[in-house]
Parts: sequence; C-alpha cells; structure tokens
Amino acid sequence: MLQNALADAGYPGRVLVACSGGPDSLALAAVASYFGRRGHVDGHPVSVGAVVVDHQLQPGSAGVAAQTADILRGLGLSPVDIRRVDVASTGIGPEAAARDARHAALEEAAAQAGAGAILLGHTLDDQAEQVLLGLARGSGTRSLAGMRPVRGLLLRPFLGLRRADTLEICAVEGLDPWHDPSNADPSFARSRTRVEVLPMLEEKLGPGVAESLARTAAILQLDADYLDDVANSTYGQLAEQSGDEVSLPEKALGELAPAIRFRVIAKAAAAVGGQQPSYQRLLAAEALLRRQGSAGPVELPGGVSAYRLSLAQILAGEGQNQLAGAQDAPNGGPREAARCGKLVFRLHKPPQK
Repeated sequence: MLQNALADAGYPGRVLVACSGGPDSLALAAVASYFGRRGHVDGHPVSVGAVVVDHQLQPGSAGVAAQTADILRGLGLSPVDIRRVDVASTGIGPEAAARDARHAALEEAAAQAGAGAILLGHTLDDQAEQVLLGLARGSGTRSLAGMRPVRGLLLRPFLGLRRADTLEICAVEGLDPWHDPSNADPSFARSRTRVEVLPMLEEKLGPGVAESLARTAAILQLDADYLDDVANSTYGQLAEQSGDEVSLPEKALGELAPAIRFRVIAKAAAAVGGQQPSYQRLLAAEALLRRQGSAGPVELPGGVSAYRLSLAQILAGEGQNQLAGAQDAPNGGPREAARCGKLVFRLHKPPQK
C-alpha cells in the first residue's frame, strides 16, 4: 500500500511520517522505515523522516512525544522532529481545532525538510467512522466521501487496512504503541462511534459494515470530485469580483442544477473569506434568488453577508457612473447594461485570529 501510494505521488525523494505514537501511525512508521533503510522505492531514491505533533492537551503529552521520537529514531527514521502546537478555541470544535493546528505544523515541517509527502496513518476503520459521523450530522456528498487518499502533500496509504492489522504490525515489529485515552472518552462523538456504534452495527448487521462504509466513501469521492470540478468551472464563468465583494448573476445562478448552485454559492462565500455554510444557510442564501422574504442580508459563517441587488438598483448605479463608463469602454461607447439582478457576497467583519 505504501509503495503504491509513493508511486502514485511521483516517488517523492523525501517523505515524513506523521506519528502520534499510536498503533496506526507507529505501524506506518515501521513500514516506511523499511524503504528508508533500503534507500529507494522501485529504484527511486527516498529518505524517510518523521514528525511528532504534541498538542499539549493532556498531562504528560511532552513525555509521550519524546518517547515516540525515540522509537522512531530506533527505527532509523531521520530527522525526527517534535512540534508543539497551541490548539486555539475557534468555535469549530476541539477535534477540528486540533486537526487544523496539526496540519499546519506538518506542512511547516515538510517545507523546512524539503519533503514531498507527509504520510498519515488513518485506516479503513477511521474512514468508516468518518462516514457514520457525516450521516449523523446530515452532511453532504463531500463530507460523506470521507478522507481522501491524497490531499496535497498528505498521503493516507493505510485507508484499506483495518485497525487490527496495524496492531498486528506493531506486535510483529516488537513495538509498544501508545493508546490515546481520548479515543475511549465518551464525551467525543468520534470515540462513541469507535467504541460503541460501529461494533454494534457489526454485531447487528453482520461483519463487513466498516468495509461497506469505506466503499461508500470511495464511490462518493468520485461523485464529489466531479461535482466540484463542474462547480469550479461554473464559478469561474459567473463570478465577478470587485474589491472585497463577489457577485453572481441572478438569472444564470437560478438556472443551475441545485447541486451545482449550492456549491457555487459556497465558493462565493469562501472567496470573500467565509467558511463552509451549512445546508440551512445555503437554503437561506438561495431563497434570495426566489425573492422569498427580504433582499437580505443573509448571514453566512465566517462573517459573510449575502444580499440581492435588483436590476433596478444595478441600473440606477450604472446610470450614476455612465460618463465614467463611457470613457473606459472600447471605442468610447457605453458599457453594456446589466440584464438581471445579482447575488452579492461581502465580508462584513475581519476573521477572528
């Protein structure tokens, strides 16, 4: 699996293993160390280092990080870097905040080491849990598609491997992994899914539930990628940016298929500095196109306001600037008048630091 992942990534000359000391990432480090000792993958030179991220969220985390680093050095990985991060309270939840801090640390470490790939130890069980959490939250296609095998520098070669297999790898290699107590903490939804929900589904529905959920994610990734490609192309054709505003033509936006229209609206919100809107917020923004309720503004996550400018308002504004427009237009002619209203997105407050 790792060999194929590195081949698909173009055989990066230097890779880093992100290792917490848990069984999944420690097993991945052990497999990666094999290629590090050989010095090549399919004849392509490779060196393997590691990064241990200390989130400083639990007592004794520094000791766990140091012990993990020692194990990784014993496997022959070099360099082994310990990165301490501060997990800020951003309102997106502790797990998401820790992930953002971790990914930022990993990318910084990769840049400093000149690494072309960062290896993550997520398994098929993690993927199944991700899909179940997305279902429970009523998420869309992208969320149900789970974790990508490849995302930028991040590679997840073990997404086809069960968690029990990583425990076996550690046992065969004589490694004693650290078991994160938060993985069994019922206060976290992911922990409850791991310890209670998925085992219960396997018991009641029979074996193979985790594999089926992971297969669902793989299928939905293809669908989500296609819809995102169409939405990106459509957004590029429709969006007009002026200063800190992005506008979309009302008529063309309303004619799009809903799956594309919602994605285009979300991209416009992100383009001015907002966050991914929930389905309810997308519905509220889309209601402006149907002229339901007021012309806005509709508040979207991240401090973004969406509102509708009618054709009359646009024409009135163009009339005030007609002389300036005539001077700027080719051959001295006036600019073409607007033919429909617009949905406008504006960041009305700076993002929180």
